[in-house]
Amino acid sequence: MLRTWLAFGSGVLLQRPGPVGRRGYWRTVGLTEGIVSELDTDHHFVHRSTIPTMHFQDSLPRLPVPKLEESIRRYLAAQKPLLDDDHYRNTERIAREFEKEEGRKLQQALVELDKKNKHTSYISDPWFDMYLSARDPVVLTFNPFVSLNPDPKEGYNSQVVRATNLVVSSIKFLNSLKNECLRPDIYYVNPKWSQSRPFKNFIRLLPTSVSWYGAYMVNAYPLDMSQYKRLFNSSRIPKLNKDELFTNEQGRHLLVMRNGHFYVFDVLDPFGNILHPSEIQAHLIYILQDADHLPEFSFCYLTTEERNTWAAIRQQLLEAGNEDNLQKIDSAVFCLCLDNICPKDDIELSHCMLHGQGFNRWFDKSFSLIITSDGTAGINFEHSWGDGVAVLRFVNEVYRNSTRHPAIVPQSDPAALCPAKCERLEFRLNESIQSAINAARMKFDETVEKLSVKRFEFKKYGKEFLVKQKLSPDAVFQLACQITAYRLFGKIVSSYEACSTAAFKHGRTETIRPTSLLTKQCSLAFVEERSKHSAGKGFDRHLFALKHLSVSRDDPVPEFFLDAAYQKLNHIILSTSTLQSPAVHIGGFGPVEPDGFGIGYNVYDTWLGCNATGFLTRELQDFLGYLEYSLNDILDVLEGRPLV
Repeated sequence: MLRTWLAFGSGVLLQRPGPVGRRGYWRTVGLTEGIVSELDTDHHFVHRSTIPTMHFQDSLPRLPVPKLEESIRRYLAAQKPLLDDDHYRNTERIAREFEKEEGRKLQQALVELDKKNKHTSYISDPWFDMYLSARDPVVLTFNPFVSLNPDPKEGYNSQVVRATNLVVSSIKFLNSLKNECLRPDIYYVNPKWSQSRPFKNFIRLLPTSVSWYGAYMVNAYPLDMSQYKRLFNSSRIPKLNKDELFTNEQGRHLLVMRNGHFYVFDVLDPFGNILHPSEIQAHLIYILQDADHLPEFSFCYLTTEERNTWAAIRQQLLEAGNEDNLQKIDSAVFCLCLDNICPKDDIELSHCMLHGQGFNRWFDKSFSLIITSDGTAGINFEHSWGDGVAVLRFVNEVYRNSTRHPAIVPQSDPAALCPAKCERLEFRLNESIQSAINAARMKFDETVEKLSVKRFEFKKYGKEFLVKQKLSPDAVFQLACQITAYRLFGKIVSSYEACSTAAFKHGRTETIRPTSLLTKQCSLAFVEERSKHSAGKGFDRHLFALKHLSVSRDDPVPEFFLDAAYQKLNHIILSTSTLQSPAVHIGGFGPVEPDGFGIGYNVYDTWLGCNATGFLTRELQDFLGYLEYSLNDILDVLEGRPLV
């Protein structure tokens, strides 16, 4: 018989057993919002969508392979502001020769390959290969983080209550996904259609082969959701030269980490029913009490290692008899990290969520939910399996569900616990493995010690003011970054902003190149010619796919990809990304290059802000100082004041 539980409504709720008939349930009594229906069946789901989750997947448009001449034209336009005339002429010559010779042949082969693989996109496999073949450590290099806003109800922000509610809501999201009742990702040009029941019923009845076109008729654009299959029960497995992605959808257990110790317990039964929240609460309390010290050797540090090094040590772990435990880690629904720290400000919070102390993370899991001692929550996710679109959707749904429909309240009593149901994983570590752990720990500590994180807030204007000026807030912030970089470095530098191509089947991301001749001219005007003034499609992924194809065929590397200008363009000094969400407090990521900066920025209604990271502490501080100067200059121009 289905065992269910309820703890819904914005008011405080009590739970008591209800009468059991043909369908068992828990009766819920609302103290402030009235009685919630006793026949409510959504206590195992975040919602039940009229349109099935993957309804549009078969009919999504395919990502077109750009024309080679268009990508070369855009490539040269991106190179123009970075090179002097002599170097540009040489790069242009190399690019034109590539376009006529090797590039033309590679383009022809790429188009033919794309025609044979209509189930996916031309960039999907090369992009997976790029991530999985990279040998750099995933921490700081690839794994980003987002930190959630606190629960609006202050009493719900204790570590156990917040963790229990977020775990339950996460499993409800998983159940919604598995049962095809999670709302599909759709971008509505006119939001009214998102609330239209007739529209949803009409779309639901369309065959999946044409469903996308039905949405397109009302200017609604479904997005690719193929990445969601690796959100849960997934890990990146280190292998020599190229890692593998592992997913076991049969896994029903949660991995919990505390003080470097590993625990697992089932959060789902074989029928998909969620473990009662009071039992999850009891397990977490037990773990907090049991893991009261650090292990002598925390092999979590191994996930911070160079990937070939980690692959070799993992093989040693398997040979030492740890296969079952590693399998439990890899197949867990996700990883919950219960940290024993309270960040005192956003800088400490960013360090905690981006890399932590090393011993209480498993950076290879698809994502880790991190809860600090004061109930602050965040997500750190491994990047090879997917992009921010899927993670941000998950964060939004889980935050909304956990705060509006909490599974437990601060006064909730934990269930009586059977310790045997919560397993602590013990590992066999020989001297070689212990030595490798110590080496990994020292390298990790040395690296994070060098990393600076700075918080920047500009309060003079934000989205509202810029929209009134008929300007794109994102474009203004990007322009300010270009002006700032010119002030700091005395030259135009290579910059990167990620954008999503999820509107296409198996789309990933594309690069927006904020650096252009116009931004160069603008930077010169603001920095060097102050007294004289007063108030699309990308090419990077296409060229990357051509390079990947050339390497995969063992062709000689074309001169085009060996050109110093090509290498310079892909040496990213300013890596930028933005996210807007009512659930997110801050987000961030490490710099792409040792001499670069990672800029995670937000545009709010009345102010602008960013979380900046870098290994060059003084230069990072100078950059943020100049950024404020640049934003003030832009304000002066918009308000008609001369630059002095």
